[in-house]
Amino acid sequence: MRFVDKPWGREIWWAVTEKYVGKILEVRAGHALSLQYHREKLESLYFYQGEGVFELGGKAMPIRPGLAVTVTPGTPHRITASADLVIFEVSTPQVEDVVRLEDRYGRAGNEEGKENAP
Repeated sequence: MRFVDKPWGREIWWAVTEKYVGKILEVRAGHALSLQYHREKLESLYFYQGEGVFELGGKAMPIRPGLAVTVTPGTPHRITASADLVIFEVSTPQVEDVVRLEDRYGRAGNEEGKENAP
């Protein structure tokens, strides 16, 4: 496993194969991931613990444990935590295709590269 600190919490990379990437996202209360989309990456998210709001394609839904969502390429999305979140993510291995539209940490307009991949 690889631990990657982020301004909003951390990622725990637990699997990287040719077919998928598995991560645990820990998002601290009061923090949010960037409003972003991926050009090719397909993500499936399972919200294990915590509360917040998940924005998907311009619609907001409450985050509660047990919520499962699939994010298709090109769909803007953002996660905001009102209580500490633990999220299981499995996605296709394209990790270089994020486009940030808004970001609280000065990364909007910057594409995330291989430096975050294990």
